[in-house]
Amino acid sequence: MQICCLILKLMDKYRKKFMLFFGLALSLNSWTQVPATPMHDKEAFRSELQTMSSGVRTIESDFIQEKKLSVLSGTIISRGHFCYKKENNIRWEYLQPYRYLIILSQDKIFIKEENNQKQYDIQSNRMFQEMNRFISGCIQGDILKNDRDYKVGYFEDNRNYFVTLVPVSEKMREMLSEVQIWFDRKDLTVSRIRMMESGGDYTRIDFTDKKLNTDIPLEKFSFR
Repeated sequence: MQICCLILKLMDKYRKKFMLFFGLALSLNSWTQVPATPMHDKEAFRSELQTMSSGVRTIESDFIQEKKLSVLSGTIISRGHFCYKKENNIRWEYLQPYRYLIILSQDKIFIKEENNQKQYDIQSNRMFQEMNRFISGCIQGDILKNDRDYKVGYFEDNRNYFVTLVPVSEKMREMLSEVQIWFDRKDLTVSRIRMMESGGDYTRIDFTDKKLNTDIPLEKFSFR
């Protein structure tokens, strides 16, 4: 889900919601064990990922999101459904413990919570553009090409490829210390995104029951 944290500065009203959705932040710690072995052939991995992502028209998946806040003793667990359709149509639908919907499509961001809904023009603001680019980049793997904005690290174990992205700009690092992305070795789909915030809080999203190239109607990304 970066892409990203910059939007929090712009929309304080939705700060908590976007932190849950897109806190996109994270550095290595004891909460989750991560692969420590450097990737044997990162160029082959990047090439295979590009080939795979170019053939993906749609992605559909359930997700479980875990949000750790330093002000709370426990974690916040949310569940929902995720849909992606080329080009750049994204739907995050939170179902538990509350219903909340975010749609990015046709250069618009649509947010709905209960009876309240808002629509924003992505092209009207650089922060919206960056968020859209980051999310799409994570989904399609294009984010790994962005060595101008992120320092990229490559690792692996017997089940996953593991990539870390550390923001280069000091301003970005004030909000986001690291993004971690797990790719399933079997099909190179994203199985987990973990986002570490500079203060130590984090958001982790696990994708389950993934389906590729199913028929997802464009109406799924409608704002009506």
